[in-house]
Amino acid sequence: MRVPGSAYMGASDAFTWRMERDPALRSTIVVVDWLDRPPDWDALVARVDRISRLMPSLRQRVVESPFGLTVPRWSYDPHFDLDWHIRRVTAPAPRTREAVLQFARWSAMDAFDRDRPLWELTLVDGIEDGEAALIVKLHHSLSDGAGGMRMLAIIADPQRDPPDLGPLPPAPADETLDRLALVTGAAGSVAGQLTGLARRGAEAAIPALIRSAHAPLCLAGGTAAMARSVYRTAAPSSGAMSPLMRDRSMTRHLAMMEISLDALKKAAKTADGTVNDAYLAIVTGGLRRYHERHGTSVKHLRAVMPISLRTAQDTGWGNKITLMRLAVPVGEPDPAARMRLLHRLTGAAREEPSLQITGAIAGALNMLPVGYVAGILKHADVVASNVPGVPRPVYVAGSKVTGIFAFGPTIGTSLNTTLLSYAGTCDIGINIDTAAIPDPHVLLACLQESAAEITAPAPLSGGTNAGVLCAGVIRRQAG
Repeated sequence: MRVPGSAYMGASDAFTWRMERDPALRSTIVVVDWLDRPPDWDALVARVDRISRLMPSLRQRVVESPFGLTVPRWSYDPHFDLDWHIRRVTAPAPRTREAVLQFARWSAMDAFDRDRPLWELTLVDGIEDGEAALIVKLHHSLSDGAGGMRMLAIIADPQRDPPDLGPLPPAPADETLDRLALVTGAAGSVAGQLTGLARRGAEAAIPALIRSAHAPLCLAGGTAAMARSVYRTAAPSSGAMSPLMRDRSMTRHLAMMEISLDALKKAAKTADGTVNDAYLAIVTGGLRRYHERHGTSVKHLRAVMPISLRTAQDTGWGNKITLMRLAVPVGEPDPAARMRLLHRLTGAAREEPSLQITGAIAGALNMLPVGYVAGILKHADVVASNVPGVPRPVYVAGSKVTGIFAFGPTIGTSLNTTLLSYAGTCDIGINIDTAAIPDPHVLLACLQESAAEITAPAPLSGGTNAGVLCAGVIRRQAG
């Protein structure tokens, strides 16, 4: 009998895993790395093998605790097969970027094999103009965006010729967990969780939602503020705020946008804001236009925004984020005014008292029926995420990375937009639920118009600072 130490999922990681009891809340991330040419296959496999030995969860599968007593644990897969996780295919006809995005879309909609580690990497070669692409699929329980950038730092190089990194680290030993070990470990984990909850007073997190909603004045000042903050974080909503984007399905459409990072910085400066403010102004402006194209208007939409809780000392691979819901000012037509409103909203979200007990809230939600969690997430309209990326070009197994687009999970909303900065460009991946938005080309045109409006104070010579959208794929205008 062998019980590995520190192998239990963190509360936030377990939250992303367990909410998939409702398939609409799947937490699959797909990243498309565009390459200027096909990489050296052997060098690529060796680099992926190396990171699988350094990042434990890449060789671990999820093992549920008996009777659901506690969070699942990570356990090394005794039959780990690297060749199953890393594949090579030729781009389907017509061998365009659009065809590769279609391939990535299928990957995003396909569920993971839950008896294996939760990731896949596919090299797609044979793309027109000699390009290639890496399609990386991983479950959000493995890592957040910052962890993903750490993974890239291990796989990628600052120069085209891959350096010799020396011998591979030793592969981790296999694990075999019998039922007695699982039950014993689960019982010990539950005892530890209860002790921790009692010490922090966080066992009252979810009841505080109800108390604060019905009788906030009976609580002391600090307690009332915390209760209201927890309520804003974890209380279910009555419905989406959009009168238009209300249906949900399992079908997705993937699209891309590129915007100059300098252009976003200049636009943000005009409103004394940040790149994130300008990015959110583009998303909200595009959604306002989309509603107007359909003959309706909307003042606010409910946005889910991941907020990083990482510090400089955090070196773990798991999730260090929390999800905050904000009513964003979609109806404000003035770009500068919208950026200022968004700046105040997101600034207040980062000061929420409930951020101190994010893990306790996630732990409490893990014990509630999935319908409660669905009531929190399915009644939001959009997920908008911003991941700081890499400031300079990098190379993977001899190939130059020309773009990195992350397609985050919609987790019950109409769409997910994820900005990842790379080498002076903001690469925006857009994951659309086609039941909520059956005409994605119209939404994409609206987002492009909004991007052009936001970056208009500092246009590129001969064109705009945003790319032109074509069949869901951005094409940079000639300067």
